[in-house]
Amino acid sequence: MRRVEYAEHGGPEVLEIVEVPEPHAGPGEVRVRVVTSGINPFDAKVMRGMPTMTQRDVALPAGIGSDFAGVVDEVGDGVDAAMLGREVLGQASFSAHGEFVVVRADRVVERPAGLDWLRAGALSVVATTAINSVASLGLGPDDTVLVSAAAGGVGVLASQLALRAGARVIGTASRENHEFLRGLGVEPVDYAGDVVAEVRAIAPDGITAALDNHGRASVLAALELGAPAARVNSIADYSGPAELGITAVGGGAHADREAVRELGERIAAGDIVLPIELVVPLDRVREAYERLLGGHLRGKIVLEVSPPPAPASE
Repeated sequence: MRRVEYAEHGGPEVLEIVEVPEPHAGPGEVRVRVVTSGINPFDAKVMRGMPTMTQRDVALPAGIGSDFAGVVDEVGDGVDAAMLGREVLGQASFSAHGEFVVVRADRVVERPAGLDWLRAGALSVVATTAINSVASLGLGPDDTVLVSAAAGGVGVLASQLALRAGARVIGTASRENHEFLRGLGVEPVDYAGDVVAEVRAIAPDGITAALDNHGRASVLAALELGAPAARVNSIADYSGPAELGITAVGGGAHADREAVRELGERIAAGDIVLPIELVVPLDRVREAYERLLGGHLRGKIVLEVSPPPAPASE
């Protein structure tokens, strides 16, 4: 099988397409032929040897990628044979950018009807992170929440989930994404400007909570705007919990599979939006990571790994 690997830490230039033996499903596992695989900032940080919220040692050469969607083509002992042929999505740490992945059968989610392959392959990590982080703050109609990087993969879903919880949502983003955010019901402010001043101009009473997807500058802005430290959750400020007393609930704790499936159904129905910024074939994986590191994304970048299955005949 073909998969993406890197033999040393660095930027996109270290990524290579290599041939490796096909993996096979063990007890309690399924093998999935990957159709699409989304990329995430976490993947790029591990590739570059940077610290992450859930730091793990990665032996080199290493695979890369977490998000995938595809078709179950092999089941291990103890797994219902009826899973063969099912279209699923899920996470496979450090191995999703390849033609096959092997994961525990209880960690995949059936692809919701109507959810296209691009969004299915981009969904699992950002859905889990957004669901967990929003739930951790217990948001409601009395809240005004600041969401940093509100147009990005996690931010765009977290913003919409916060809105559906009844909160007022103010989101930081580059100016080219402001009109898009307004269309979702988010009140945008320029991340490159004076965030505190811009937020105070539209919310003189400040904020009650924050969902940070950017880092320390956004966390400090949230605290200055009146959010209690216990109601500032960050997936990007790794020392914030110890130094500032904020929380760090993200994708490390797997969200309930049913919650991920329901979010996928809402995206398929158009009730929630997950934009796709760029789609490239696996052979152009370096280009995908270069775009990721360029920033100012609207939603996700997705790799096309293999052709989707033909639609079932009527």
